[in-house]
Amino acid sequence: MAVPVRASMKWFFGSIQRCSVTKSLCTQVKTTENKVRCGGRVFSGIQPTGVPHLGNYLGALEQWAELQREYRSVLFSIVDLHAITVPQDPAHLRDNILDLTASLLACGIDPAHAVLFRQSQVSEHAELSWILGCLTSMPRLRHLPQWKMKSKGKNEGSVGLFTYPVLQAADILLYRSTHVPVGEDQLQHLELAQDVARIFNKQYGDLFPIPKALLSSTRRVKSLRDPSSKMSKSDPHRLATVSLTDSPDDIVLKFRRAVTDFTSEAVASARGLQTAQYKLLVAEAVIHRTAPLRAELGRLRADRGHLERVLTRGAQRARELAAPLLQEVHKRVGFC
Repeated sequence: MAVPVRASMKWFFGSIQRCSVTKSLCTQVKTTENKVRCGGRVFSGIQPTGVPHLGNYLGALEQWAELQREYRSVLFSIVDLHAITVPQDPAHLRDNILDLTASLLACGIDPAHAVLFRQSQVSEHAELSWILGCLTSMPRLRHLPQWKMKSKGKNEGSVGLFTYPVLQAADILLYRSTHVPVGEDQLQHLELAQDVARIFNKQYGDLFPIPKALLSSTRRVKSLRDPSSKMSKSDPHRLATVSLTDSPDDIVLKFRRAVTDFTSEAVASARGLQTAQYKLLVAEAVIHRTAPLRAELGRLRADRGHLERVLTRGAQRARELAAPLLQEVHKRVGFC
């Protein structure tokens, strides 16, 4: 008897049924507003862990590409300051930043329509984080689930890890962002940003909008080897995760070895196909969907100079927005 899986193979097969093998494996954006959006400003950040996997793409990056067409002002940041809250090899981090930049561009992020930049190149993030940290209590941070999870099993976590959510709040508020694409596991961190904005506005006068969440309706893509956990780069089993750079042969192998179930719903969806046949059908859909991304990603990774220029120009544009806001914060708190 196979180990049951409720949201891995069955979810992928359902996506194919709804769309067709030759289309995207579908993601829709569900927001707190049911109208066409054109005003406001979107901000989102992503840690530089290198080339994303299929779960990252379906769960976030595909949505990001849509958002830049729906909003007038969109900023996407590679949050390398967040990355160093845990130990990093400097050379590896540098490579990961450029690999992620190439991946974002390949997935449809267009610097002509969105500001794409590296967080550490805009020093206003760190300065605003300090100011907001002075308005945030330690008990408020201590009870956030991510701190509990990441510091679990360690004798102590770093100060940077503890104040990570304050830096997230600064990332969002620095651009007076109105909307933030966020997963359900990050909602409490967005709530902290909302609370900090209210505290600042009450103490120093209205300045920051209260940012709203943009939730994706896409379910988390599960590990192909362990359906109790989501697809993750940190998974020790190499067959558990599909990278956007995986070859067609690798993708077929990973889906062939994927854990499956035999519930009546899954069997009905398979329309009489044998397990090996519908695994191959799903693998072919993934190969078809990721092929153009893989080709463009390979081209972009070969031109590191171009990637650096994209980030430098993005940082310049981000600073044009951040510097006046921080200057106003300085006035409000009494620095000038």
